[in-house]
Amino acid sequence: MDNDLLFVIGLVLGGFSVPSIISALSDGRAPRVASIVVVMSGVMVVYAISNKPGGYQINDIPQIFIDVVGRYIL
Repeated sequence: MDNDLLFVIGLVLGGFSVPSIISALSDGRAPRVASIVVVMSGVMVVYAISNKPGGYQINDIPQIFIDVVGRYIL
């Protein structure tokens, strides 16, 4: 699987799980599924960073999103 794709999927899953964690905590429930998703997204991001020579720069993240969307969606 493409490192850029794993990186983007990991960031998106991590971003989507934050509201779920906040909702579960505000309702007094344990955020079990959201915690598992955060761990999985973290593993995806770390795997993508460790397998790409030179890693990723913060400034490159928007361009990576655009490249992945252009490659796999369009």
